[in-house]
Amino acid sequence: MRQSPLARFLLGASVVVCWVPARATRAEPRPQSGQQPSLQQPPQSQPPAAQPPTQSSQPSPSQPGQAKKPVAGPPAPQSTHYPILLLVQGPTKENGETWSLRIGLKGPERLDRTGYPPIPLEPAEVSREGSTDAWTYQAKDSQTGAAVSVHLTRETCSDPASTAKFSFTASVEHAQIGSAQGCARVATELFPKINNQPTDDDDVAKDKPAPPTITHFKAPTAVAYINAAGKLIVKRGTVARTVVAKGGYHPALSHDGKRLLYTTDEKGGERTISLYDWTTGKSSELLRGSVQRPFWSPDDTRIAFQRFDDSKWHLWAMPADAPEKAALVYPGEVVSVQGWADAQTIVVDDLQTISWIGDDGSAKQALASADLYGKDQFGLSSANTVRIHPLNPDLLLVSAEWLTPPPGTPKDPGMGQAQAFFLYEIRSKRRVLLSPLNMFSGGAEWSKDGLQIFFSGREPSAKSSAIYKMFWDGTSQLKVVDGYSFVIGQ
Repeated sequence: MRQSPLARFLLGASVVVCWVPARATRAEPRPQSGQQPSLQQPPQSQPPAAQPPTQSSQPSPSQPGQAKKPVAGPPAPQSTHYPILLLVQGPTKENGETWSLRIGLKGPERLDRTGYPPIPLEPAEVSREGSTDAWTYQAKDSQTGAAVSVHLTRETCSDPASTAKFSFTASVEHAQIGSAQGCARVATELFPKINNQPTDDDDVAKDKPAPPTITHFKAPTAVAYINAAGKLIVKRGTVARTVVAKGGYHPALSHDGKRLLYTTDEKGGERTISLYDWTTGKSSELLRGSVQRPFWSPDDTRIAFQRFDDSKWHLWAMPADAPEKAALVYPGEVVSVQGWADAQTIVVDDLQTISWIGDDGSAKQALASADLYGKDQFGLSSANTVRIHPLNPDLLLVSAEWLTPPPGTPKDPGMGQAQAFFLYEIRSKRRVLLSPLNMFSGGAEWSKDGLQIFFSGREPSAKSSAIYKMFWDGTSQLKVVDGYSFVIGQ
C-alpha cells in the first residue's frame, strides 16, 4: 500500500524523553536491520525464538506415509532498540532549568532546555543489557560534536512534583553540559497520526518548505540602523526618520524606543554623544570630548559610556537627564563597553577579560577571553561585541573576527578580515557557530524576547551590507533591510 508523506515521517520520527505527567503506554521494539517495525501489536521484552514449521499432515508424494523433516530456521533477531515516540523529562534544577529529550526510531534526536535553543542530536549505536529491559543509546551533539549518552530502563519512576507514575527511568549525559536524571513515557500524542490512505501529491509535499521551528515570537517595533547611504535611521512601527544625514555611529535606542543615543566625530579629534528625541524630532548634545559607545540602562534612567583619560579608555556613567553628573565607574582600562547586565551591572572588555562591573566599581564576575573566543578560533578586537541574552544571563551572543576562517568564507573588502557570530554558554563553555559561511557577518543583536537574532551581513557579490534576521537556533534566515549597525528598542 502506498504511504503518504505523513506516514513516512512518523515512521522516521524520533523518541523523546520527557518529564511530563501522563499515562505511559508501550511501544513496539525496533527490529534489527532488515525487518520492518510493527506498530499494531504490543512489544515483548524478549522476542520469542523462531519456531520450526510443523510437519505436514499429508504424506510426501515421493515417500508415501512419511513427512519430510524441515530445515531449522535461524533464531529470531533480538531488538536492541526499545521505544518509539517517547518523551523523557527531568525535574527542574536549582537554577530553574528544565530539560527534555526526544528519542526516535533511530535513537536520541533532540535535547531541549529552558532558556536555550534546542540541540539537534545524531543517533549512533544502541545496546541492550542482556535480556533485561534496559537500553543505552549513544549520540552526538550535531553542533559541537560532543558525546551524548542516554540510559533507559523499564521500571517505575515517580515525578517528585506530583503523584504521576511513569514506566521508564532515564539518565542523560552530555559531555559539555553535564548529566541529568528523569522519567520517561510513551508520547504518541506529540507526533502526527499515521495515515495509510494513498495520495497523489507526494512529490508536491517534498517541495514544500519546512515549517518554522519557532512560532510565538515578537517582532521589534522600534529599531535604529545606518542605511546603505550612511544615514542614521530610527524607525517606530512603519514610520522611519533620518536622524543624521551622515557620520553618526554607535547607535543605542532606549527600551521604550523614543530616544536614540549616537556618537559623532567633531573637529579637532573630539567626539560628541548626542540624544535624538522621537517626540520632538530633534537632537541635542549630551557630552563632548573623548567619548563613545553609549548604552542605556534597563530602566532608561542612566547611560554608560567610554571616556578617554590618562592615555586609557575608562568606564563612566551618568543620569540620563543630568549629563553634568557623569562620573568614573571603573578605574581599570576598558577597550569596549558591551552593555548592561542588569540595573546595577555593566559589562566591559579589556581584550583579556570580559568583566561584570558593579556600581561601586568592583568586578562581580569575570570571563577569560581565551575561554570565550577559543584557542586559534577567534581573535581579540575592540570591534568584537558580546550581548547577554535578555532572559538567560548564562547565554551570550558574540560577534568576532575569525583567526582561521573556514575555506571559502568571504572577507571584508576594506579590512581583509572574516567575521562571524556564535552562541556561548558560560557554565558549560559550549560554543555554537550561527553565522552563515557564505557572507561577511557580525554585529549580532538579540530581539527583546530572545528568540530572534539580527545581524549585518555582506555577500561577496553585494556592493553593501544588509541586515538579516534568524531564529536563535539558526533557522529561517531572512533579509530585513539594506544597512548595518542594527539596534532594537522595543
